[in-house]
Amino acid sequence: GRRKRLNTSVMYDSDGSEDSDVLVRKVSAKRPCIMDDDENSEEQQRDKTCPTEDVSANKKQKVLAKLKDLARQSAAWRSCSSANCEDSNSEAEIEEEPLCQLPLTPSEGSESDNDSMKDFIVEEEEDDGDGDGDDNNTEHTKSENQPHQKQPNPSNSELLAHYVPQLHRCDHFVHFKRIVKAFLINAIDDTFLSSLYDGTRQKKYAQDMLLSLHYLDDRFIQPRLENLLCRSRWKDRYKERVDCYPDVRISLKNTKNRSCEACELKRCCKFSVMLSGRLYNSKTLEVDDFMSDDKQVLKVGVVCANRTRVYHNLKHFKYKLYMDCSSVAELDGVEDEPVKDTVERLFSHLEESGWIQEKYNDLEDYMEDADSFQEEK
Repeated sequence: GRRKRLNTSVMYDSDGSEDSDVLVRKVSAKRPCIMDDDENSEEQQRDKTCPTEDVSANKKQKVLAKLKDLARQSAAWRSCSSANCEDSNSEAEIEEEPLCQLPLTPSEGSESDNDSMKDFIVEEEEDDGDGDGDDNNTEHTKSENQPHQKQPNPSNSELLAHYVPQLHRCDHFVHFKRIVKAFLINAIDDTFLSSLYDGTRQKKYAQDMLLSLHYLDDRFIQPRLENLLCRSRWKDRYKERVDCYPDVRISLKNTKNRSCEACELKRCCKFSVMLSGRLYNSKTLEVDDFMSDDKQVLKVGVVCANRTRVYHNLKHFKYKLYMDCSSVAELDGVEDEPVKDTVERLFSHLEESGWIQEKYNDLEDYMEDADSFQEEK
């Protein structure tokens, strides 16, 4: 029987040498290896699924740690007096928090951390299919933006002071005084306004004046003009006429039932609108002498007549103010004086006499008329 087993072993080894005993042991060792391959295949199968779970768990753990860190810093900034205490408490909460309670969304987080963490939860956490590189880049980006995002909630005035310091430090009347001074300079040097708008002048005083001019147009005048137009039935042709002519005279005439020349609707037209004056550039205020004596006379109804008055006062206020400043400079009569000294002297005189305040009051009245103007029926 022993020889038979040996022959069998030799047949497996296909070798009859002296080392057959060793070879037999090798052959016999191969049989459990086949079984080990099945076991290894099962382990490999499990390993194929485990990395995904491990990666997902690691990702969630990193996100949890990052969110907790953001929440801790937020709480520390909101109460500077107890910053160290809150940091230690937040660290203790991180250690005690189980991984299975990962706050993927603000609603799943703890109630105490919900408000502080909701600003930092991003939508990319829902996309678990992305690689680790994307997550790492996202976390790196969030960490770089951290100092800017986690400042305490500032008020609007603080934001204004930080980003537009010139705008924050001055009220409406300060803007208006800058505009008067710019108009006085341009009355003496007629290239000043054009050099402001084309960017030639970069000194602080010039930039402040340009800022105030934009403020007058964009915050005071233009929004109210658009509001008056959007609620009217004016035709484009009538609007263009009112925009082009800086002078207007509205007078009461004989009543006639006819088509209003502003809205082209049947109205009881008893007002005559006479438009005249020279066309000018709305920014540089340079005058165009083409057809300077041209006039337009239009018959309109009561509502269109009142709207024309309110609209025209605001539309051409800046030009009228500039013309008044030019008249002041022309009447001065002082020669051989530096422009800066002349402007300062004229400005001080206008301010002390109350002229600037009076013009500013006119502007406020025009804006109030535009705000309170009722929509036509």
